[in-house]
Amino acid sequence: MLLPALMVAVFSISVGYGILLPQLPALIEHLLAADSTPAKVSSATGLLTALYMIALFIFAPLWGRLSDHWGRRPVLLIGLTGFGVTMIAFAFLESLSAVYAERAFSGLFAAAVTPVALATITDFTATKAQLGRRLTFVSLAGISGFLLGPTLGVGITRGVGEFGGAVGPLAVPLVATGGLALIAALSIAVTVRPTLVVPLDRPRAGGAAAPGLVRSLLLLGFVVSAGIGVFEVGLALRGKQELGLTPLQIATMFTLCSGVMIVVQALVFSPLVKPEFTRWLIAPAFAVMGVGLFTLPLAMDFQAMLVVIGAVAASAGILSPILTYWIASHAGHSSGAELGKQTAAASLGAAVGSAAGGLLYDFAWLPNAAFVLVAAISFLAVLFSLRLPGRLVPP
Repeated sequence: MLLPALMVAVFSISVGYGILLPQLPALIEHLLAADSTPAKVSSATGLLTALYMIALFIFAPLWGRLSDHWGRRPVLLIGLTGFGVTMIAFAFLESLSAVYAERAFSGLFAAAVTPVALATITDFTATKAQLGRRLTFVSLAGISGFLLGPTLGVGITRGVGEFGGAVGPLAVPLVATGGLALIAALSIAVTVRPTLVVPLDRPRAGGAAAPGLVRSLLLLGFVVSAGIGVFEVGLALRGKQELGLTPLQIATMFTLCSGVMIVVQALVFSPLVKPEFTRWLIAPAFAVMGVGLFTLPLAMDFQAMLVVIGAVAASAGILSPILTYWIASHAGHSSGAELGKQTAAASLGAAVGSAAGGLLYDFAWLPNAAFVLVAAISFLAVLFSLRLPGRLVPP
């Protein structure tokens, strides 16, 4: 029952993020009221998303390090309980400044969940093959939450009347998400025990080259998340302001994105693919991401957007679990700290990407500046990754 409990925990965090994202521009518009302008809405959308990610960046390494010393269970319980309470509180907020505060606290508590859940998997997994598959299951739980979040959020808010504060019908899925996080906390309290399984065929302590290698993987994780941050915010803003898409169509695009990520992750760490082979997929996946981000602004209708979204989602779906797997494999006994750093690097990338996606969206000097910039960085990551397979598995 340990793996399902950890999957529910990560799912509750990601579904809370997914519920908000496609409706955030409309919520900001409502809160700004007469002061609302497209520029203010795009800036606030990027900054709010970035604030959540900055909180993850600051606190994930701290929570991970604490879990190495205190144990996984107390940190997971603090994170899930705090996240559940803040999400329920969000349902009754009345001002944009309160939303900023809530996003910061939600990020603080969410930072304690995903990296520590992944570290718990490394503690209780004996082989490399099992490690790759179990990390993928937890990752798929997170992607599934992001997949269902937009659809559930839009569907529920369209079907209920006014409830709560300024967020209106959105309060219902927010309260439900908070309740799910509290239920996940109960399941963690029952299932997680301070028992450590020593793996049979992977080292528990990093060698001399491990720190530099892990730093390289963290840098690549930053690039992936920056690309996804620009992609997500740009997708929401472009769909609403340029293409005139409905919230349901925007949610459909996010659903497709998550669905593609689920499929490719399931394939990458399926029994058909050896874990050691995954290191050869890193550079090609960055190339696909760069092309997708560069061509996204050129997609002028809903169908073209879906094609580009599929390409970007496939590359991200390949890269994220592969980088997580190799970091966990080289983390040694400090898996909480190292996976906390990975969450921090990914969150910083998402924060930078989200802020850039919002602030540079209407940048007059260089159209589509954020997409062009992150696409260029992705192509640089291709070059950086070419020597990585030999470092991950020395000949």
